[in-house]
Amino acid sequence: MLWASFCRVDAVVSPWLSELWAKVMEMWPLPSGLEVISESVCPPPKYKAVFVDMESSQEERPLPVSSDISPGPLCPFHARLLSNQRVTAADHFQDVRLIKLDITGSGLSFEPGDVAMIHPENLTDTVEAFLSLLELNPDQMFRLEENDPDVPLPARFPSPCSIRWLVTHYLDINSVPRKSFFELLKYHADDELEREKLEEFCTPEGQEELYSYCNRVKRTILEILEDFHKTSKRIPFDHLFDVIPALQPRAFSIASSIKAHPTQLHLLMAVVRYRTKLQNARRGVCSTWLSSLSPDRQDTYVPIWVKKGTIRFPADHDVPLVLVGPGTGLAPFRSVIQERASQGKGGVVLFFGCRSKHKDFFCEEEFAKLEEKGLVSLHTAFSRDQDEKIYVQHRIREQGRQVWNVLSEQNGAFYIAGNAKSMPDDVKEALCDVISEHGEMTKEQATTYIQALERVRRFQVEAWS
Repeated sequence: MLWASFCRVDAVVSPWLSELWAKVMEMWPLPSGLEVISESVCPPPKYKAVFVDMESSQEERPLPVSSDISPGPLCPFHARLLSNQRVTAADHFQDVRLIKLDITGSGLSFEPGDVAMIHPENLTDTVEAFLSLLELNPDQMFRLEENDPDVPLPARFPSPCSIRWLVTHYLDINSVPRKSFFELLKYHADDELEREKLEEFCTPEGQEELYSYCNRVKRTILEILEDFHKTSKRIPFDHLFDVIPALQPRAFSIASSIKAHPTQLHLLMAVVRYRTKLQNARRGVCSTWLSSLSPDRQDTYVPIWVKKGTIRFPADHDVPLVLVGPGTGLAPFRSVIQERASQGKGGVVLFFGCRSKHKDFFCEEEFAKLEEKGLVSLHTAFSRDQDEKIYVQHRIREQGRQVWNVLSEQNGAFYIAGNAKSMPDDVKEALCDVISEHGEMTKEQATTYIQALERVRRFQVEAWS
């Protein structure tokens, strides 16, 4: 089991590291007058926070909507939200959004297969809970200063800054912490029971219990601080930057073509929400935040920049494509289909799968029109619309002759995008069957054929968990 392996590895690595450092110190002792800092001593904070007597209205200036600097992590473009449309039925278990952003004047450039990087905000309810738990004044202003010349201040950090801005935009209070979180938290524990438990979590023997408590159920930093509420109130403000990591940007496949929509960027995004043994459902920070934004407000902006994706399409739009994109795996394929359609190019065989034609068939009308024009050959698999479950791999076998023709006669390319759980392997197995049957090969020869396609980038997979 994965969790058992995790616990076993960590339980072995920690003692090994202790022995390693003991041997290193034996071979290369410290100079006279220096000694190893005891593990019982709390390390100094990496930054120094200086509170200032200012009104929150004098807080950091709003970030500009556009900039002469190319958008990137240090200077994202703030794209205005144009629409935030739910594309699944209201009674469907999953909330999927087609989000459209205005990138006019951004200088952003992207190609099919590229990804949009978005810096999220923490959810309002969790921000308020954190402020209340640590008894912080959200309007208190502070300046962040270096405490170590070798540790630069975080980029894009306002000065002065309010505590509310810090918790909303910077601290990743909803993430599942690493072991180092507990190692730092224990330094601030004064309550005997809380300290004993934190110390136990930091021992090799306590790794299995730590995994069960934290990682297995995806318990967040905020929830852990609530469990250890006596310790939480004792964390010095300076040390918050050490205990809690910084919010990281999230990546989403771009679901539109800049040639079809020169001033827009579209995202096809599932709102992450799932259950564990904990009472409250787990929520994706970025997807939940994005889904909550309203285009009715003219001041709704999303910080964004673009990166090259792992999947690349042929520059020659005459090269035929087989695209397999169940669920939100459709996103990068919508981009390349739009780009080709904008130039009157087709040659695309698209396999799309979802649960029900009437619940989660994304962009149905859009692809129906493209199919009428002969730009797309669409094959759908609605897994729950009949007694027997039908998936994209079944449709691929049914359309085996067409798929084989694209690959063998037309020198086309085959792409897979979507959930990484089992779908890519199932589709690859179906393709192997198609090649074996219609190419009159053994399974071993068909596997070698696919490997040859991979080497020349005519078979590509982009999967995510």
